[in-house]
Order: sequence, then C-alpha cells, then structure tokens
Amino acid sequence: MTQQRGEETQARILRAAAECFMREGYDATGVAEICTRAGVSKGAFYHHFPTKQAAFLVLFERWLQGLEASLQVIHTSGRTAPQRLEGLAAMAEQVLEQANGQAPMFVEFWRQATKNPDMWQATIEPYRRFRTAFAALINEGVAEQTLRPVDPNLAAQVLVALGVGLILQGVLDPGGAEWRGAAGQAIRLLLDGLAADDNG
Repeated sequence: MTQQRGEETQARILRAAAECFMREGYDATGVAEICTRAGVSKGAFYHHFPTKQAAFLVLFERWLQGLEASLQVIHTSGRTAPQRLEGLAAMAEQVLEQANGQAPMFVEFWRQATKNPDMWQATIEPYRRFRTAFAALINEGVAEQTLRPVDPNLAAQVLVALGVGLILQGVLDPGGAEWRGAAGQAIRLLLDGLAADDNG
C-alpha cells in the first residue's frame, strides 16, 4: 500500500511538472510551483526527485521509452528491411500525435539540451542509438538485396534528420500541413531511392 501511494505521488508530481514546464517553461518553473500544483510537500518532491532537472529528465526518458519500444518491435519483426522501414512511418506518426498535444514540452526538451551539458547528453544519446539501429537495418537490407548498396551511416543520419525535422515542423507549425500523413509519404519517398532495382 505504501509503495502504491509512493507511485501515485510520483505520478502526480510528474504530471504537475509537465503542466508547469509546458505553461511557464523549465527555467521559470520552481519546485515550489510544482509542489503546489501536485498538492505535495517539498519533502515529498525531494523524496522522489533530487532536483527539478531529475524530474524533467524522467519526463523525457518516459517519452523515449515508448519510441524505443516501437523501434525494437520494428527491428525484430522478421519482415524485410523495406517493410520494417515503412513501419517507421507509424512510429513517426505516433510521435507527431504526441507532439501536437505537448508542443511546449518538446520545445523545452530541445531548448534545455542547448544550455545544459547533462540534458544535452541525455537528449543526444537516444539519437545516436536510433542512428545505430537504422544503420544496422540498412545493412540488413543491403545484405538481403532489398536495398541498394549505400552508406548505411549516411542513410541512418538522413532517416533521423527526417524524423526530427518532421517533429519540429509539426510542433512549430501544427496547422501548416498534414504532418502525420507526411511521415508515411516521406518514408516511402526515401524507400523509392533506397530500394534495389527489382524491388522499386
């Protein structure tokens, strides 16, 4: 029962922190404001999180967990490399859907990464993992001859840049285009260029 209450308190703190960060921004939000919104004491906050930054990073890590779980499913699905790459479109659409409701939070993740070395490290490391996973997938496609021989690292960089670019545009200009549909179209456009001649 005590553990359940602790988990509920932690979840309440994280919800309040996300709301405060989205409304006021990370820098303008204090622990006291988060505690007031969550209805907890400062002691309760510091029992779960040593700093405001720690709570911020937990929010970022939880968002990433969903992406990495989806990426793992795609990577181990047993389908061909082009089919798995098409699966990335669904993952990108999921991210864009989340971004539409949490645009200020996404901006805060990126903004803080440019100012704080710890946050930069936490933010950049997942992109490196994504590039490594995409490069491995491209290599598999070349080996199975469903993709043309290309530099897998360069192709992986393009895939990550495409995903980040779509998310950023969706956050900054949510009404400017149908970003969810654009994700699938962009992946298919890339696949047209990557596909081996007898698969294009």
